[in-house]
Amino acid sequence: MNIIIRDITPENVQEILQLRVKKDQTSFIESPQKCLQDAKACSYYQPVGLYTDKDLVGFAMYGEFPGEDEIEDKRVWLDRYFIDHRYQGYGLGKQSLEALIQHLVKQYNCKKIYLSVFKDNVQAIRIYQKYGFKFNREIDINGEKVMVKKINV
Repeated sequence: MNIIIRDITPENVQEILQLRVKKDQTSFIESPQKCLQDAKACSYYQPVGLYTDKDLVGFAMYGEFPGEDEIEDKRVWLDRYFIDHRYQGYGLGKQSLEALIQHLVKQYNCKKIYLSVFKDNVQAIRIYQKYGFKFNREIDINGEKVMVKKINV
């Protein structure tokens, strides 16, 4: 099954706003409404829907952020990412993460991808580690631990 990454448009925004995670995951990720508000407020964010053929199964928001530190002039962040509760448990999270990594590398020609995760979100941490993300000892402004994946060229 292929994962298709689609921009959010007037045609699919209402469907995007209906996406939900499981109740025990709500403290780990913002709602689609909050994500879209954040994207409106910050032009670096790119929110997208994650689809299998015609079915919307998840959401992601990523972007390239300039000037975050003295060593790197830009960082590519996979800032928000989740699979709707109805589609969890079918391997779509892994497939979507793989597709997003490929998409970010292609779009930004980046050598690293950053994300942040709450330390008690062990399921997400396991998936991220499986795909090569490692903790880099940074903590973001929300108290989340930062992980980075180095892209092998």
